Amino acid sequence: MAADPAVAAEELPDFPAGVALYRSAYRNWVGEITADGLWACAPKDGRQAVAVVNWARLHGWTVRARGSSHGWSPLTVTEGTATDARVLLVDTASHLTGLALESASSVRAGTGVTLEALLTYLEERGLGVTAAPAPGDLTLGGALAVDAHGTAVPAEGERRLPGQTYGSLSNRVLSLTAVVWDEGSGAYVLRTFRRDEADCAALLTHLGRALVTEVVLRVGANTNLRCVSRVDIPAGELFAAPGQDGRTFASFLEESGRVEAIWFAFTEFPWLKVWSVSPTRPLTSRRVTSPYNYPFSDNVPRPVADLAGRMVSDAAWYLAPVLGNAQYDAAALGLVTTLSADIWGPSKNTLLYLKPTTLRVTANGYAVLTSRDQVQRVLAEFTSYYRERLAAYAARGRFPVNGTVEIRVTGLDEPAEAELDGARTPLLSALRPSEEHPEWDTAVWLDVLTLPGTPYAEMFLREIERFLLGTYDGGHALTRVEWSKGWAYTDEAVWSDEEVLGSVVPASFGESVWGQAAGTLDRLDPHRVFGNGFLDRLFR
Repeated sequence: MAADPAVAAEELPDFPAGVALYRSAYRNWVGEITADGLWACAPKDGRQAVAVVNWARLHGWTVRARGSSHGWSPLTVTEGTATDARVLLVDTASHLTGLALESASSVRAGTGVTLEALLTYLEERGLGVTAAPAPGDLTLGGALAVDAHGTAVPAEGERRLPGQTYGSLSNRVLSLTAVVWDEGSGAYVLRTFRRDEADCAALLTHLGRALVTEVVLRVGANTNLRCVSRVDIPAGELFAAPGQDGRTFASFLEESGRVEAIWFAFTEFPWLKVWSVSPTRPLTSRRVTSPYNYPFSDNVPRPVADLAGRMVSDAAWYLAPVLGNAQYDAAALGLVTTLSADIWGPSKNTLLYLKPTTLRVTANGYAVLTSRDQVQRVLAEFTSYYRERLAAYAARGRFPVNGTVEIRVTGLDEPAEAELDGARTPLLSALRPSEEHPEWDTAVWLDVLTLPGTPYAEMFLREIERFLLGTYDGGHALTRVEWSKGWAYTDEAVWSDEEVLGSVVPASFGESVWGQAAGTLDRLDPHRVFGNGFLDRLFR
């Protein structure tokens, strides 16, 4: 609802005419970070966005771009932000949603467009992407700010198709238009950066330190994908130590290149999804013409909802094993009753599978960079440690995890895959290749999910983080944080370990790379209009 003009004029004097102003609450994905009644606006185009930013600079306000708020970390708004704080939310999703083909293999898109809308537009024109995040409600700008990704590496014998990449969505950017400081005019201006420009490298994954209004993305011919789900392989077999025979994660990776495991807490059989490129429909596959084909996952079944509600309202956290098994049972039964264990169709319809109606849990997140032949080792080591620590906690009557472990595997952000001469590597993407280890060509993404407020969760996740950082410290593999999720744990809180924030995270990219990114972002926004308290701690 539009704000009362008189109130707006008093609290935001001289605000640019024609830009819709209103009061708005901010709530991140799981509701752990909220702020009530902040001022928000919805610029209609880049020109209005520039006017808003220049107004904010002159009046001492900060600007925070907001898309769908589908994230966990305090990159947009920090917890405890007061209603009267001089923080202006800029809604990109209302108007910055244009879509147009730039060429036969590139698309121009406003950053407020959702991934579902973008992929639908591409599909209608015979185009698509290799992989994408599961939620279709993410805005493109938010996805690019945190190097959002799917799960895909080349299958055995597979060659990358023109216009495609096995890295993050950030690796598709050919150019981007952002609001940046112009020293000559003494004001913020709209400027377009080509992928081969040095400054563009910092903006490709900017963590909310910039306002990008439009991008041009490299895309390729769409493919039909088959997605087979199975729940019959024990975790001990799927995540076995390297060299074991059987149905290992690495064996599926070799066969199809596109694999995801969702492992419910205190259960033995993960939900394994395996995608494969299939130009024609296999006889056993059900054709799907729209996304979100797992209704039992998107719409929480009553037994699962009742258990989760009881755990939260009655502090019955000891029911975590019961909840884990209920979630597994719902998935196993749901795959059968909805005929969704073997589906086939245009890529979008199997890649997008998560709606906002799903059970909302908090999540930590890390990417372990390694070589393809070490993926099974990483999974065996991580899952063994996770299982051992979960059992140790349970033996003491503590149940810090009641959600899932989610595992995905991607390639890295190889700039050559953008197919633009001189393309720069995203400086702050977790998938940035390591200069010291060119043999690392793969990232294993590891997330642990649990209900918000679960006792001992932070302590448990700190142990997981310390294990990952200590085990994969740059020797045979390297851990980087997943920007949108939880990291930098103390025993009591997330995003709070000053050593991880101030030293470990920058070191995981290399001090020179981190310094280059920080210096560029500061130069493009010397007044820190695009900032908040958390980002100030990260880029100190």
